[in-house]
Amino acid sequence: MMKGKIFVVGFGPGDEAHMTHRAKEALIESDSVIGYKTYMDLVSHLIEGKEIVRTGMTEEVTRAQEAVRQAENGSKVSVISSGDAGLYGMAGLVYEVLIEKGWKEEEGIGVEIIPGVSAINSCASLLGAPVMHDACTISLSDHLTPWELIEKRVEAAAQADFVIALYNPKSGRRTKQIEETQRILLKYRDPKTPVGLVKSAFRERQHIVMTDLENMLEFEIGMLTTVIIGNNSTFYYDGKMITPRGYQRKYTLGEEEQKLKPAQRLKPEAEPWAMHGGKREKLVKKKPLIKNKQLAATDLAKEALSYIDGTTLTADAREEAAPVFKQTSVFEFAVSPGVWQKSINASQLALLADIVGEKGEVYYTTSHYLRVSLETEEPQEITRRLEEEGWTVSPVGNVIHVKACDFCDGEKKSSIPYAEEIKERLGGLKVPKVLRIGFNGCGMACYGAVADDIGIVYRRGAFDLFLGAKAMGRNAHTGQPVTEGLPPERLVDLIVNIIDEYREKGMPNERFYKFFKRVQRVQNFQYQEMFTPVEVNNPCE
Repeated sequence: MMKGKIFVVGFGPGDEAHMTHRAKEALIESDSVIGYKTYMDLVSHLIEGKEIVRTGMTEEVTRAQEAVRQAENGSKVSVISSGDAGLYGMAGLVYEVLIEKGWKEEEGIGVEIIPGVSAINSCASLLGAPVMHDACTISLSDHLTPWELIEKRVEAAAQADFVIALYNPKSGRRTKQIEETQRILLKYRDPKTPVGLVKSAFRERQHIVMTDLENMLEFEIGMLTTVIIGNNSTFYYDGKMITPRGYQRKYTLGEEEQKLKPAQRLKPEAEPWAMHGGKREKLVKKKPLIKNKQLAATDLAKEALSYIDGTTLTADAREEAAPVFKQTSVFEFAVSPGVWQKSINASQLALLADIVGEKGEVYYTTSHYLRVSLETEEPQEITRRLEEEGWTVSPVGNVIHVKACDFCDGEKKSSIPYAEEIKERLGGLKVPKVLRIGFNGCGMACYGAVADDIGIVYRRGAFDLFLGAKAMGRNAHTGQPVTEGLPPERLVDLIVNIIDEYREKGMPNERFYKFFKRVQRVQNFQYQEMFTPVEVNNPCE
């Protein structure tokens, strides 16, 4: 099979004039283009005729996985990011997905990272020259990075007098982060420190505000805003935000003839602020203490490592040393008492509470399971403990959830084995979009199986099957009844075949009812409209 290739393309601010020639070449060369739907709109004129995969916000992993899948099948595919793909973009995630699959560059699919103009550069150019000296970028989004760590980075950057570019500064839900950042910065910087707010740089709705640190929150700041905060030398002049590089120390900027000649400018006495303090160092040739240089390097490396892990420090020194922040992995999973069991005993609850602790979180869901999120480096051990106590542990995300009724507390038990087999074979399986299989043990369907993506109802010794329900929205509807009286021995294999077809042909982030409508036929079951849209004016009044 012909090897495919992934282009990870940073297309800059959004307009074609600021896109690199190589980025345009990659889009033309690609068979398909994958990206966040807003970004796809920005480059729509360059990707006409390509296979397009659009996904929403927070679907970055899905985009990376789909790109890898297509490239493994021999396609050339572009994954696009605004700005630079290697700065808060898709480049790292594509590599992470490949690494999970054991990818090696020599024998695997090709990957090319195509750089673009990042927001720190595009926004700085609109403000003047605010990033002429040492600068850093900090994302204030704590969806993936703990706020505790972001706070440390802001504090460090403020103390070190970096020019700071804030990405993802504020959203509808995240409003406190920018306020806390301002509070930290005001501890170390003058309230009149210049601050530039640039929204949608080089796009149709571009908006620029020049303000200062103490007044910055009086203006609109959102997800499309980049905030550039000057250092202690940054100033405004004639509507421009400028950070001096330091040339004024050695140069007379208003004179054609400089006091220091070129040969003098790098001499120590001309740099009293440097590490050498303006004094010339005497060069003394030292004899090597160890003849074996390789051994010396090894010993030095071991000594350095011992200082890092603290083994050479005294107990008092280790206690006084500032703790190094270590970012742990977040383990998210679903727990339930079983596919049809609905009762939870006290010891199960006590164990769950002990594992979650004070920092973890538990969410109740409508799919008869609890979603747990906590930081841990031992997910296997947590899973083992929960399963030993009788919990059923399943993955979350775009996977299959099997939910069944309680079969009248087990009284109507004839079809329970089929529900358990479906759970065993399909529960937790990865699919294009989260999919719910509902299973009811009698025709009353009191647990709402007919409103799930795949609904199964046991009735008169056989099964009725429903496909493609839409549970939410003004046009919500039950699943389409595709067969009645299905013999029990055919049920599980039929459901497995339906899932296999969905996994093979479904688009990333495509819900099952949309898939059924698009392909029109699944396992010889023909799609039919289940409702007639009704025109409603002003539905929210």
